[in-house]
Amino acid sequence: MRKRPPTHPGAILKRQYMTPLGLTVTELSQRIAVSRKTVSKLVNEHASVSVELALRLSRAFNTSPELWLNLQRSVDLWRASRETSGWRDVRRIAM
Repeated sequence: MRKRPPTHPGAILKRQYMTPLGLTVTELSQRIAVSRKTVSKLVNEHASVSVELALRLSRAFNTSPELWLNLQRSVDLWRASRETSGWRDVRRIAM
């Protein structure tokens, strides 16, 4: 397992898309028709990418929604594997 957490999709959005294009949180929120708070929480890594937001980002930046959802999935799995332990007690079911 990885020791370092995967990069949050909000950080990628900010570094790879917003900064090079000179987009502010307000401008991006207006262009993808979501609240400024939604974009701000995402780029500050306080929110997750939803399916709807993945569709909006993919349309805006000519990417796939799967890109954004896979980035989020990696972060979620990494966190869950460290923050919970009950799953470790589950035993394989023989087939």
